[in-house]
Amino acid sequence: MFLKFQNHFSTQFPFLQKAKILIAVSGGLDSMVLLDLISKMNVEFAVAHCNFQLRGDESNEDEHFVQSYCTSNSIKGFFQKFDTKQFAEDEKLSFQVVARKLRYEWFYELLATENFDFVLTAHHLDDQLETFLINLSRGTGLEGLCGIPSQNDKIIRPLLHFSRAEIETFAKENNLKWREDSSNASDKYVRNKIRHQLVPVLKELNPSFLDSFENTLQNLNQTQSLVDDASRMVYRKVVQDVDHQKIINLNELLQLPNYQAYLFQWLSPFGFSAWLDIYDLVNAQSGKQIFSEHFRLLKNRNTLIVETKSTEISSEYFIHEHQDELNFPLKLRLISVCEIGKSDAKTIFVDAEALKFPLQLRNWQEGDYFYPFGMNGKKKLSKFFKDEKFSIIDKEKAWLLCSDNQIVWLVGKRMDERFKVTENTQTILKIQLV
Repeated sequence: MFLKFQNHFSTQFPFLQKAKILIAVSGGLDSMVLLDLISKMNVEFAVAHCNFQLRGDESNEDEHFVQSYCTSNSIKGFFQKFDTKQFAEDEKLSFQVVARKLRYEWFYELLATENFDFVLTAHHLDDQLETFLINLSRGTGLEGLCGIPSQNDKIIRPLLHFSRAEIETFAKENNLKWREDSSNASDKYVRNKIRHQLVPVLKELNPSFLDSFENTLQNLNQTQSLVDDASRMVYRKVVQDVDHQKIINLNELLQLPNYQAYLFQWLSPFGFSAWLDIYDLVNAQSGKQIFSEHFRLLKNRNTLIVETKSTEISSEYFIHEHQDELNFPLKLRLISVCEIGKSDAKTIFVDAEALKFPLQLRNWQEGDYFYPFGMNGKKKLSKFFKDEKFSIIDKEKAWLLCSDNQIVWLVGKRMDERFKVTENTQTILKIQLV
């Protein structure tokens, strides 16, 4: 196995030869084999061990085992204890999810603080199969069937092409010692049920099942690559990236017979999962929206808009007399001028004597109205928004510059007729959105 690993390591990960490597070592069979294999290579490495304190004395004995191995072999080791149960209780997450989160956060912290380049983990081909079957049982797209990537950013998994049987044979032939995790024998977890009950049946039906599965994974990954290429090409025609929003043109999208596949491809990275609702949203009335943990998908007339969920609390900001600039949440500049210059959406000229300081900059509220410049009479902002085809997002982002609770300017859109410069104006104030 060593020669096979050496060839795989040098051809697939040649950049690791000169890298500073951190090996994640639990003390179990897989990680101890990976540690032994890497120690036979001419590379710089150290060990990182996580004690999640979930198995009482066993967890502490695992830590002691790895520490002793590192000491005996003059290997630098990093060891971290986590109060996983308390963290899981606080975050209301499963132990498995919490352990993964804590582990990788600590790995990346070590990368930064100790100047390591990559972290190596001991995931292998049987792990690939189990992950595939878990994702298949839960329902997934093509990407979910492509398995664990051999490299994901700074995380590298050099054993993915090796079976558990190969790894165990190598360990026994080389008289390696390792720790058995008693929780691996329990069928309480889905992965263990698949490992103990389903995989043996598949291997019995086809003794070469793992080889066949590996070929299938290669085919799926090649297909995923084609999908990615097609997705990028169509994306350029259908989607616009504007001001941290992704705007999907439905007129263009619906010309595609398989538009749902493109939506899945584009929206999955944003954490959306209610796919039937998303597909229905295409034909829903304007204003309907669907949320993921951090994003929302909004139907706005002939578009779908993806945007980060707003966490801002409605706020009010003040501009005092003689203050010539506001820098947050918008950058506004106020300048006294002698005459009206060029006016546009970002620049207005107002009668300074009509203003009462401090001016307020605030979000709009239901019931707000103003006298749109160039029009007779007042108009509710809600009606103005509708006439100007504001989306929900546009309305949420709207800011009002007010004087004594009267709207001076719907910033960047329309000023108020009551504050315009007239022949009786003595002092002109130029207000500019920078």
